[in-house]
Amino acid sequence: MNKFDVVVIGAGAAGLFCAAEAGKRGRSVAVLDHAKKIGRKILMSGGGRCNFTNMYASHENYLCSNPHFCKSALSRYTQWDFISLVAEYGIAYHEKTLGQLFCDESAADIVNLLVSECRKANVEITTRCEILSVSKTDEGFALSTSMGDYECASLVVATGGLSLPKLGATPFGYKLAEQFGLNVLPTRAGLVPFTLHEKDKTILAELSGVAIDTYATCNDTTFRENTLFTHRGLSGPAMLQISSYWQPGDILHINASPTFDIAESLAEAQLKNPDSLITTWLSKHFPKRVAATFCELNRWDNKPVKQLNSKEADAIAGFFEDWQIHPNGTEGYRTAEVTLGGVDTDELSSKTMMSKKVEQLFFIGEVVDVTGWLGGYNFQWAWSSGWAAAQYV
Repeated sequence: MNKFDVVVIGAGAAGLFCAAEAGKRGRSVAVLDHAKKIGRKILMSGGGRCNFTNMYASHENYLCSNPHFCKSALSRYTQWDFISLVAEYGIAYHEKTLGQLFCDESAADIVNLLVSECRKANVEITTRCEILSVSKTDEGFALSTSMGDYECASLVVATGGLSLPKLGATPFGYKLAEQFGLNVLPTRAGLVPFTLHEKDKTILAELSGVAIDTYATCNDTTFRENTLFTHRGLSGPAMLQISSYWQPGDILHINASPTFDIAESLAEAQLKNPDSLITTWLSKHFPKRVAATFCELNRWDNKPVKQLNSKEADAIAGFFEDWQIHPNGTEGYRTAEVTLGGVDTDELSSKTMMSKKVEQLFFIGEVVDVTGWLGGYNFQWAWSSGWAAAQYV
């Protein structure tokens, strides 16, 4: 029998950080994971350089059924605390954009940091360990695993969400929560590219690989980022961000001219370059392929701008300022960066991340119904929620 003060299920960002912090308090800690390697999602994040936090992280950057829930953890272990730890390890990093911090070299630097912290805190990490059953005991919890039986006083569930199943994502954490009587909110893919209906996809596929600056709006939320056209649909930061707010059936509103007044530009072209074709005029603001494809999409005759009547000119301006597109869906968990929904935060203490129903049962990271924006926010939630639980296990 393996006996520990704390068992953490899941060797990802939240689980490893929580384990290390609990170990620092003198707790004996074991981390169990079914995968062959630890931190696989960390290693592939940020294009292999890990967007490990965001300088502007606050509770306003998260989606949750209770928008106040994540305030406590985020305020007690902040982005600046983790940045200090990164600096302590001499890891070089840079701001890419909008406060997003990336490793200069490799995401492996962050995994090595976590492993080092765990090693210093005498944390035992076991991979290829399948959890067969978990039960409550008078002393805490009993776990039956493919690597033997474990007993612990405190159990931390850090099993992540359903995104990127190729990396081993499973619904284990949600099922465990339900086993102990906790409510689990419906889950869906977040920070995920959109797929389009066949008609739009056929036309816009010509733009695969092209990105344009946009405002993307859905359900009273707007993001200013690039939109990337793909052979399947729409991606890029703007689309990934807004996907977390989109529900099936919703229409996306895209402003494709966020930095200039398209109506004013067209009026100027009609005055100064009246013989310019519509595509020639549009090519001053957009890549040529975009100009041609948008004409095809809207069935605009590629005629000289002087031949446009006021109704046609208004229609062109209206399209660029509010391009309304009805996605067919999303690419789902296969390419999603996060999972929306999860363990209901009403079931947890915002201070300790412990279940209100089951003493010494904790849920942290992505398994909880807290989902950050694109840009390092989800890693910060992993660090903050992991730290919060570690103070009480």
